[in-house]
This record gives sequence, structure tokens and C-alpha cells, in this order.
Amino acid sequence: MSAEEERRLARVALTWLAEPGTRAVHHLVERHGPVATLDLLLDGGSPDGWLHTTVAARSAAGDARAVAAEALERAERLGARLVTPEDEEWPAQVAGLATLRLPDVSRRVDAETAPPLCFWVRGSWPLGEALDRSVAVVGARAATGYGQHVATELGYGLAERDWTVVSGGAFGIDAAAHRGALTAGGLTVAVLACGLDRPYPMGNAALFDRIAETGLLVSEWPPGAEPLRPRFLIRNRVIAVGTRGTVLVEASARSGATQTARRAIYANRVAMVVPGPVTSAMSVGAHEFLREHSKARLVTGVAHVLEEVGRIGADLAPLARGPQRATDALDDDARSLLEALPRRGAMGVDRLSSRAGVDVRTALRKLSLLEELSMVVRREDGYALAPPAKPKRAAAEKSGRANT
Repeated sequence: MSAEEERRLARVALTWLAEPGTRAVHHLVERHGPVATLDLLLDGGSPDGWLHTTVAARSAAGDARAVAAEALERAERLGARLVTPEDEEWPAQVAGLATLRLPDVSRRVDAETAPPLCFWVRGSWPLGEALDRSVAVVGARAATGYGQHVATELGYGLAERDWTVVSGGAFGIDAAAHRGALTAGGLTVAVLACGLDRPYPMGNAALFDRIAETGLLVSEWPPGAEPLRPRFLIRNRVIAVGTRGTVLVEASARSGATQTARRAIYANRVAMVVPGPVTSAMSVGAHEFLREHSKARLVTGVAHVLEEVGRIGADLAPLARGPQRATDALDDDARSLLEALPRRGAMGVDRLSSRAGVDVRTALRKLSLLEELSMVVRREDGYALAPPAKPKRAAAEKSGRANT
């Protein structure tokens, strides 16, 4: 076995011995390398009591190197590959997990947020290239029709503009975002909390196959790994830090999706929230996240998202405006004269100027302008509002009847 193969095998074995994100393992690998770290842990030399207990328990179930070798063979049969930090396609941005610290944590899953040791990948795109220009779209599994519509539109719009859409492959918002990107013919990545050969939920198996054909399925766990509950939160740190920003679309009061956005905030990534109906239980978590985190940004569509994650000054969202009216370009005097005219009948210039608070000379000049704009008509007894224009279709039908 070459030195490179031994390093890769050791990274897989370490991920099996201790859950991804374990800081003690990350620090040991940074200091000694994966092979020496594996030897150290297997010899009982862990500096951390919890890690020592975990390694001993896992080792009792099998030989770590043998388990790693079997995982590599299984991945090859599956058509998947192992990606490590030594590979060109490694996503450099996940190094940001080394400095991610969540405040006031009491659970190990919130404290163990170190960078991955390796990724298992299914799909032809280089992983680093796929994540380089990416946005995460996450949210409730029990999504409402509103939430699924918004997530689909976001997935479609981002993919249409050559952004990779990243999510977790779950029911609800995740699946809607993936499908939106696929419909647009764009790239989407599903980051899983289990082995690539047993994607969860099974109800999305067809969706996962579609993603693998044109995008990527990614996991830190070797083939065969089960989707245990804590692994979803461990997985979420990769979604948050591996992308340029995270969009939260619907989340209940205890939604795990808010934890993804929280990790994005503390990793100095952009966290965005789509507002929902205040009467919906699926919007409570999203709205509370906005209230609690001043750095979170409210977004209502693709344009807002791109303004947050795109190039400075190049991806600005247009200002929200109502429909333009013919009177929008008028100055104050012309507008005052128009408002002063009666809804029916005409009015002389002297009375009209007095009613509008405009001198007669200015009134005559502005009324001429309004006449040119077909907003007023001049009559013998003064000025009147121009009659509303007839719809073109009705006018054409009337002309056709006259010709017959």
C-alpha cells in the first residue's frame, strides 16, 4: 500500500472511530497526520477521555482499518469516490469550520464542529467547483404549499443564474429547492447524514438518483452508515459553511433548519430568512431567528439572495415599486392642476388656477403640457379631464363591425 493510500484509509478509519466534526481528532490530524493519529488512538493514547471511550467502544465492533477498506470497496461498487483535503477537488471553504464556535452550547453536537476529514461523493462534478458558487436553501420538512412554492422558485432562479443549490435532501423545503434547480437544468448538491448507499428519506430515492446524474450526493459517513438523529446537526455545519449563504424558508419553533442558519451566522456566512404568514406554525422559527440575530437578512426572492451573496455592486436587487402611472413624471404644479379639475364638466382657467394654488400664467403653461399628454382637453367653457382611452381590442372590434 502506498503512503497516499495509507493516508486515505486512515482518514476513513478515523471518521468511523469518531463522528465527523470531533475537534480532538481534527487537532491530532493537523499535528501528526492521519496515519499517526490513527495509530495513537488505536493504542489508547487519546488525550480526551470521551474520545478514548468512543474509540474503545468502536474498536470492540471491528478493526478500524478493515472497516475502512471495506467502505472503500463498497463505494467503488456504488460508483462513489472518496475526496480528501489532499485532492484538487477538495472544497477549501470548509476550513472555516476550524474557527466556528457556537455560544452557550450544552450539547456535544454543537461543540464538535471541526472541519471534515473526508467526503464520500457520488456524481461527476468536482466537489470544490460545485460548492464554489453555491447557496444553501433549507427549511421545514412539514412545509406548507407557500413554503414549497418559494423554495422551488428560489432553486429554479438560482440555478438559472448558474448558482449551485445546496440542501439536505429531506422532504419539504429541501426537496422543493433541489427539484427547482433540476427543473432549471442547473446544478444541485444534496449533503446527506448517512451513507450514500442508503439515502434518507427513502421516499426521495428517485430524487437522489436524479441529483447524482447531474449534480452531487455528498456525505461524511461511509457507505452503510445509518441516518442517526445527531448526524443531521453534524451534517448541517457543512451545508452552512460550504456555501456562500443559507436561505431559511419556513421553520417551526424547534426546526433543525434554524441550526443550519445559526451555524452560518457564527461562521461569518450570510444567513437569510424568507418571511411567512404570522399565523403559520411553520413560520415561527424563521421569524424568531430574524428577531434574535441582527445579522440575518430578510429576503423575498432570488434578486435579494443574489444581492447578499453576489459580487459587491454587481448583483443589486431592483427596488420594489408599484406599477408606473402616466402622472408619475408630472411636477407638483401640473399634478395640482390635474387634481383640481372636476370629475365631470369643465372649469375656467381663473377658477382652476385659484383652486390649485397656481398663478394663471403657470396654469396656462402646465395645462398646455397636460393637453399634449392627452390628460386634459380644452373646451369653450374651459378645461376638462380627457375621457379614458378605450381598450385597443374593443376599438378594433368596433372598427371591424363598421367596415362590414
